[in-house]
Amino acid sequence: MTRNKKRRNDKFIIGYLSVNTRGFGFVTPETAESKKDSDIFIPADSISTALHGDKVKVKLTPPWDYRGKPEGKIIKVLERATTTVVGTYSIIDTFDVVEPDDMRISRRIILSNAKTFKNLKPGMKIVVEITKYASPITGIVTEILGKRKEPGVDILAVIRRYGIVEEFPQEVLESAANVEKEVSKEEKSKRVSRRKLKIVTIDGEDAKDLDDGVYAERYSTGEYFLGVYIADVSHYVKANTPLDIEAFERGTSIYPVDRVVPMLPKELSNGICSLNAGVDRLAMACEMILDKVGNVKKYEIFPTVIHVHKRLTYTAVNDLFNKGEADNLNDIAPMLSTLRDICELRKKIRFKRGAIDFDLAEIKVLLDSKGRPTDIVKRERNLAESVIEECMLTANETVAKHMYDLQRPFIYRVHEQPDSDKVDNLNSLLATFGLHINKRNDGSVRPMDIQKVLNKFKGTNAEKIISNVALRSMQQAHYTADYGGHFGLAAQYYTHFTSPIRRYPDLIVHRLLRETFNNTDNRKISKKQIEKVKATLASIARQSSERERRAVEIERETTDLKSVEYMQKFVGKYLNGVIVSVTKFGFFVELANGVDGLVRLSSMVDDYYIYVESEFAIVGELSGKTFKIGDEVRVKLIEANVALRQITFNLAGKVVKSEELIAETGDKSNSESV
Repeated sequence: MTRNKKRRNDKFIIGYLSVNTRGFGFVTPETAESKKDSDIFIPADSISTALHGDKVKVKLTPPWDYRGKPEGKIIKVLERATTTVVGTYSIIDTFDVVEPDDMRISRRIILSNAKTFKNLKPGMKIVVEITKYASPITGIVTEILGKRKEPGVDILAVIRRYGIVEEFPQEVLESAANVEKEVSKEEKSKRVSRRKLKIVTIDGEDAKDLDDGVYAERYSTGEYFLGVYIADVSHYVKANTPLDIEAFERGTSIYPVDRVVPMLPKELSNGICSLNAGVDRLAMACEMILDKVGNVKKYEIFPTVIHVHKRLTYTAVNDLFNKGEADNLNDIAPMLSTLRDICELRKKIRFKRGAIDFDLAEIKVLLDSKGRPTDIVKRERNLAESVIEECMLTANETVAKHMYDLQRPFIYRVHEQPDSDKVDNLNSLLATFGLHINKRNDGSVRPMDIQKVLNKFKGTNAEKIISNVALRSMQQAHYTADYGGHFGLAAQYYTHFTSPIRRYPDLIVHRLLRETFNNTDNRKISKKQIEKVKATLASIARQSSERERRAVEIERETTDLKSVEYMQKFVGKYLNGVIVSVTKFGFFVELANGVDGLVRLSSMVDDYYIYVESEFAIVGELSGKTFKIGDEVRVKLIEANVALRQITFNLAGKVVKSEELIAETGDKSNSESV
């Protein structure tokens, strides 16, 4: 046994460090030999100068097992993940320092140039470039963001922490300024015109970058014509120009809670590329003939010029669908009705093949002019949004199949099989409801089987909970130059074609389509050329997937920040919620507005509670009281910590109605609703 331990002690592992806010960390190896070796515990005093995200070399050290994980010591940092830090400036013992916002960076950073900024005051948010990682860690101030409580500074700090700069470089702005403001007559003459069609855009009220227009007809034969017209950004953003290089670097538009960080300058995103009503615009058309049940029988993809008839909103179209109200929509009401019919047919097709529709409501935090949260609302998808979604899904699938059939280099949007272990975890939860998802002989599952299980929870307290656990069992969809299907959509072919103003892969898809218009003879493209293009597309796909994940993290973090800030006004209040997750240290309760927080086991002092993993429940050892997923509970909000983005509850008992709360507490304010 000793010899084995010695050999293991001599083993060095390369991996990536993830630091906990309490100071210790874990290193995930680049290549794990087994599940047991998946990550290595690093005590706080063994992290050395490494920071969260760094690529490190680890030497395994006694003890050999920390809660089922090997333990190690970082002996070398191979690659730095963190070069800049955002935090709060202060003066401690005559030293200028920054306290990092990222709680995973527990050390203060000494500033060498703070005195050169005459307007820098303690309490301000700043950006710091690290110049020395050895203790003490030092850096230089590169930007002053503003006073900590100034409107927008908190969100700006999050954006900067992810390396995002909103302003475009000067050469990009100059390129955008030189782009034509109107479609040229020469270009119009080269294209098939669809200006006579009553094409409409349907978007949110505040949308300014309008990517897509739609038009539909129903023929006397019972077949349907569906036209999807997408902004032809590739006409204006040419490869390897300043606009293109910047768009590639950004990868996607980002939508933090209080602003938009666009992929392209407004001259393009809100101007010549946006499909604004009443003006000619260049577009890429995907026109499809659908049979009576909604299958695509024929299609054509080509560059066109359009003239959007009307700019519609989801609200107005939804009112037409649900209430029959048709203010200023009478001339296109029949066309909108046809779009709705196509939507229902396409939904049936997707449902029949097994597509999974999680249909989870999004949280939207409303802010006042000073950036303070005033309310939190759940934004659920309405019928008008579903209509546009189905049109875009249909076009995306059609374009992907088109390029696959041509066997041309391409960028696909791929969603792989769920992780087998995570499916097992999902099945453990489903077992408490007497349900199970069957695996096939090769360990895979069918999307249809997950769909069937989710449908059993429709309209129940557990619906969102089961959907969330099922969603977490899924792999992340990503971009790739290799062909692959989309598990969640149960689609054999899929890509992103419909949003080139705000997603770089869509812009590339348009360029690849354009090349097929100029050269449809695959024999003219050598194998060497194909491999070179594939390598370039693989690089673009990797970068685009990473940029997408970054955008999602920024959007989620800024929403969480403002959600917690909003909940501070309810500290001390009693609120009703539903248990959505149970762990060995407590359970999470979600309120009606979608915000969730933790009830810690340590705060439940009326009994000794234990976590029963097989039942996803917390059970009182003496009383037998049980708290499980889906239970409705009443909680008292104890803390809303903006810095940690955490909400803490104490359990207060069973759910009661507000009038009962008033009678019980004698305090109307304690019955306040969120």
